[in-house]
Amino acid sequence: MRFSLVFKTLSVIWLILAFFMFLCSLTSLYYNEISAFKSFQITIIIIASISLLFLLLIKKSNQKILSTKGSFLLVSLAWITASFFGAMPFYLSGAIPHFTNAFFETASGFTTTGASILVDIESLPKSLLMWRSLTQWLGGMGIVVLTVAILPLLGIGGLQLIKAEAPGPSVDKISYRITTTAKYLWLIYLSLTVLLIALLVIGGMSFFDSVTHTFSTLSTGGFSPKQNSIAHYGSPFIQYVIAFFMFLASANFALHFNLITGNFKNIFNNSEFKAFIIIILTSTVIVTLNLYYNFESGGEESFRLAIFQALSFITTTGFVTDNYESWPFLSQIILFSLMFVGGCSGSTAGGIKVVRILLLFKQSLNEMKFLLHPRGIFTIKLNKMPVKKDIVYAVSGFFFLYIATNIIVTVIVASGGNSLMTSLTASLATIGNIGPAFGSAGPMDNYAGFSDYIKWVLSLAMIAGRLELYSFIIIFTPYFWKK
Repeated sequence: MRFSLVFKTLSVIWLILAFFMFLCSLTSLYYNEISAFKSFQITIIIIASISLLFLLLIKKSNQKILSTKGSFLLVSLAWITASFFGAMPFYLSGAIPHFTNAFFETASGFTTTGASILVDIESLPKSLLMWRSLTQWLGGMGIVVLTVAILPLLGIGGLQLIKAEAPGPSVDKISYRITTTAKYLWLIYLSLTVLLIALLVIGGMSFFDSVTHTFSTLSTGGFSPKQNSIAHYGSPFIQYVIAFFMFLASANFALHFNLITGNFKNIFNNSEFKAFIIIILTSTVIVTLNLYYNFESGGEESFRLAIFQALSFITTTGFVTDNYESWPFLSQIILFSLMFVGGCSGSTAGGIKVVRILLLFKQSLNEMKFLLHPRGIFTIKLNKMPVKKDIVYAVSGFFFLYIATNIIVTVIVASGGNSLMTSLTASLATIGNIGPAFGSAGPMDNYAGFSDYIKWVLSLAMIAGRLELYSFIIIFTPYFWKK
């Protein structure tokens, strides 16, 4: 494994990070936030100095393509170091004086989790609130995928890199050139960003709030500059708009490209997308009826609360419009179940992903058919195409790893004296990049009360979940470092 190539690419990622941090520092000047401005500038100088030093020290290499091992190491280090550097403005400005908390908040941003330790969000300087939401926007599509678009300038290929980072069991290439794919993805991402900002401004949000909520929505992150999240506005229009864009952001971005180019056949034939819609509709109907018959709310309000919170959970966004812990238990169970699902592969959403759930479901049906007809041959199909057995095996392995990791993290959280519900859902919410959980980490609380060691574990859990577990956990295994 060539470490020089890994750190060369890392240096470029850090410089991109410094550039976006510089843009946020301009916001601090606009709002006359001198302490925040100084913290941004100090961090930018540190990042630029380290990056340029690496680029000067690393000699030219004949290797132009990252190896598989190099890709895994790069994406893991990218998220860890981005969280470390990204935490510095919060820490140096004194807005979050405890570095553990600053790292947790930033890791939550870059991994698009939305879990927070802030007890008074609105007291933070606006430039830091902007940076907080921007970390989610960058993490949504992936700093690494952004870098793929400029890797040809360095003479480095990016296919292995985007495979290691992209959420989901496979990467649907829009173009045969991986750099072109990355550029198309970002073009779609930017277009949706501009459109959502405009709609939220029309809905009555301030421009600042519209930008920060757009960053958090399209990344399915869930950070809000308001303590009460989307519930602060009490606007049905804003809730419906954000719900719709949460849905768009959690669909495979290759489908967005098919929609733009008029290739509707691929959309209608996409098994995962159809299953995703069925899960959302079923959950929404059940929760709507449950709220309508148990709460003194009208049909429209019950539907709006149900579809928003169902989308918020399944897309792993984590926005809140109501205290769902006060809802009937059936509704809470539905939301809890959605924590296991997640969005579509190739989207900004976290979780297990619908395609994996669908594959496991079809595999279980095939096993039952095989019990009845031992000599029969049964094939799993997705998008009307047969699925190779090695993919099914990989999904089964991932599912086991996902459950095992959740059990381990749940035990660690419980070791701090937290209840079973708090420990289990905090684990699911961080590994699944959802954010709000139940119990002490519910919609009216946050993660501030956890011990420092638990926050570090949950921070790493967020990064592992964002990188689909394998890409992160594999670098800690002995055979990864063997030649």
